[in-house]
Formats: sequence, structure tokens, C-alpha cells
Amino acid sequence: MKVAREARSAAVVINAGSRRGAAAHELVLDTLQKAGVPISSVHRVLSGAELAQTLDQVVADGHDLVVVGGGDGTVSFAAGRVAGTDVMLGVLPLGTANDLARTLEIPNNLAEACAAVADGKVVDIDLGRASGQPFLNVASVGLSVGVTEALSPGLKRTIGPLAYAVATLRAYSRHKPFRARLEFPEGDHETLELEDVLQVAVGNGRHYGGGNMVSPTAGIDDHLLDIYAIPAGRLRDHVSIARLLKDGSFVKHERVYHLTSRSVRLVTEPPLSVNLDGEIAAVTPTDFTIQRNAVHVVVPQSSTSALFDGPGPTVWPPPTD
Repeated sequence: MKVAREARSAAVVINAGSRRGAAAHELVLDTLQKAGVPISSVHRVLSGAELAQTLDQVVADGHDLVVVGGGDGTVSFAAGRVAGTDVMLGVLPLGTANDLARTLEIPNNLAEACAAVADGKVVDIDLGRASGQPFLNVASVGLSVGVTEALSPGLKRTIGPLAYAVATLRAYSRHKPFRARLEFPEGDHETLELEDVLQVAVGNGRHYGGGNMVSPTAGIDDHLLDIYAIPAGRLRDHVSIARLLKDGSFVKHERVYHLTSRSVRLVTEPPLSVNLDGEIAAVTPTDFTIQRNAVHVVVPQSSTSALFDGPGPTVWPPPTD
């Protein structure tokens, strides 16, 4: 399928609780309809439970294009619902960070993002799994969870992406180091035991945290997880690492551990919450795997972020009843 307007039937699902979601409804519908996208149902949701029910319903109704407007957590949740199907996912970046849109080269301007849905091409992208739970950008434990907890909706609405910097400073001042063990089921790396850790992250995509890069070589279509760990320690080391986050070159810092693999098991002492694309949705120990080319997503014609090349082998087993 060359463009999304050739879909049989499209559903639009907007998270009205996202940073720009409440004001986006009319512009989205008007722009998509004028562009010829065959919209047959529209839904505004305000909670995670409502989002899950709505997505299940629009998939069951047989729509082959689901356009989702919201933040990274909303889109990742939707991706988990359509993974492994022929349903195409359109992405409208209505959140604070919008890192998936940045990875896929989808414009932040809403009218331009709608045009990209209407005129875009379909590619397939990898989906990360954290003990079965989906994520598209990054899963992490440690400092990032504290950042998420410090990110109030009011702070995000007021200062936008700058809220991440403010929340990071708050979380850093309160952080307690932890122990971590990284196990590699496929045997491609030796088990890594770490004491006094600041953060461990497992990246599926390219961007996270409002524009930071997972690594210079990370991609959402490379069928690999980028794993990094930052030990606790001197403030000056963390400052020097922080200066390198935007381009991902921090992974080459002498105080950073960086590996790639298709699967990893993370065990921490004590057990810790896991941040999945801005949502706290799991607890360690956690098994991270990759579902290769699991999601059909619409990107701009000019995007070089991914190809359409089929599912291939996957190391993520489908759930069993």
C-alpha cells in the first residue's frame, strides 16, 4: 500500500489527556478528511483502561488503519495492541517528548503530521517487550523512574520538554544506587554484575527523554536492543555523561557499559519499577526481547528510519493462555 488514504477504513483514537490532545480533535479530523483518509470512527479517551478498550474495539471492527494521537506511552500501548497484525498505525505526536515521532521523522507540527499520515508510506518497525509489555523507545530502571515520578502533568503543560530537565535534577538529588545483573540468554555476552548503579536502559528505538539518543548506531528497524548501564559515582562523571546524551556518544564514555543483543534479563537488588516509554509498567526481574518488524506504521515518504521488509524470525514468543 503506497499511501494511507488507500486504506479501506480508518479509526482515529486521541488521548485527550496528552499535552496537546484536548485541543487537537477538530484539527485532526478536518485535516485528515480533507486529505482523503477514509475515517469511519473517532474516539477520545482519557484513561489507560478506556484506551485499551477502544483499541481492542477498533481492531475488532476491522479497521486497517488506526491513527493514534498522544504521547509516547499512548502510541507504544497502541503498537502492542496491533503488533503482528496487518493493521497500519498512524502516529500523531501530541505528547511532551514525542520521541517516537522524532525517530520516525514524523513532523511535530500537527497539520504536517496529519499530512504525513495521509501521504506517507508504510514501513514495519521492531517492538520491544519487557516481560511481554510493549515499548518502542526505551525501557529503563533507576534514575529515569524517578524522573517519571517527578514529571507532573502541570509541569509538562507549563514548560513542555524542559520539564524533563527539571524532573531529572529533582530525581538525581533523591536517587539511591542499586545492584544490577544483566544476563544474556543467547550467550552472546557474559553475565554482567554491577554494584552501585545509577541507571540501566534497554533501547529499541533511537530517541528517548525528549530528544536524547540511545546510541549513535541505534535504530528502530535494526532488530537489536541497545543496552547501557551507568554506575553511580562522582557528580563530575555524570555531568560529563549528560553532555553527551543528545548525540548518543555517551555510550563511549569510560564510565558507561554499552552492549547490543536480541534479548537480556535484568535482575536488580532491590526489585525496581521499570519505565516503559514514560509509563511505569513493570517490575524487575524483567526479560527484554525484540519482536522484529512487528508493527506496520505510516511514516513520511522522506523518512529513512525503517523499511518494509517483513517479520522474519523473532525471539519474542506470543503469549499463551
